[in-house]
Amino acid sequence: MAGIIDDLKRTFKQGNIVSRLIFINVAAFVLGALLSVVLGLFKVSASSFMQALYLPADLLQLLRRPWTLFTYMFLHSGAWHLLGNMLWLYWFGKLFLYFFSAKHLRGLYIVGGLLGGLLYIAAYNLFPVFHGQLYSATLVGASASVLAIAIATAVREPEYRINLMLIGQVRLKYFALFIVLFDMLYVGSNNAGGHIAHLGGALAGWWFARGISQGYDITSWVNACIDFLGGLFVKRQRKPRKPKMKVHVNNARTADYDYNANKKAQSDEIDRILEKLKKSGYSSLSDEEKRKLFEASKR
Repeated sequence: MAGIIDDLKRTFKQGNIVSRLIFINVAAFVLGALLSVVLGLFKVSASSFMQALYLPADLLQLLRRPWTLFTYMFLHSGAWHLLGNMLWLYWFGKLFLYFFSAKHLRGLYIVGGLLGGLLYIAAYNLFPVFHGQLYSATLVGASASVLAIAIATAVREPEYRINLMLIGQVRLKYFALFIVLFDMLYVGSNNAGGHIAHLGGALAGWWFARGISQGYDITSWVNACIDFLGGLFVKRQRKPRKPKMKVHVNNARTADYDYNANKKAQSDEIDRILEKLKKSGYSSLSDEEKRKLFEASKR
């Protein structure tokens, strides 16, 4: 068992931000399912425990469970719900990283979920049609977060083509427009809360991409908070003292010069690729240029 846990930890650490988010979502689902099985053996329902992590539409319940604004976006109501969202996260997450950084994706996942949750709460408290469901309605799922990532990618590169089964190649701008219109048309359906949250996530994705193009980042505060909290929980290990050694000044200077020269060459290459991307679009890049751009996005 210890070996399996170590393997999971190593896999998590070595993965990029997309695989880490998928890992967290799957782990949360598996733990919830295991809890349901264990409690079921004692004839105890796990729903009351899980409800404490779902986002309520009622403001009084939200005040008692404010953490649900964050926890709901990592939980799912069933295996198919989880699978659908994780496939979307995998596809659009990989594409997102061609144009933005891993920190941007991490922050937008949270911001998209928050804005989707807040719009859901506002709609259920403002519109009379939802008042009969107000006290029992809850929201769960990563859909708003994933849609934020998808829409941000479409706003950044609207002419990029994706292949859809039975349809063929479709530009991202048309795909994004279809998704948003679909959610707007089904706001009055049985899953009204989910479609409202999707619209909030889409708004977050558009806001983020527009902000980046104009010089500001709406995810910066989220990433600052995550980095701060991460620093509090990460144990700093004492590094063993290295034995004293003689350092030849000439060799050190040569190494520094070579390092700086290589770093500048890499930076110039990335700038060239980004300029080509801006002028001619993603499809104009060679496989090698796409690989270099993807590797740079993970740094």
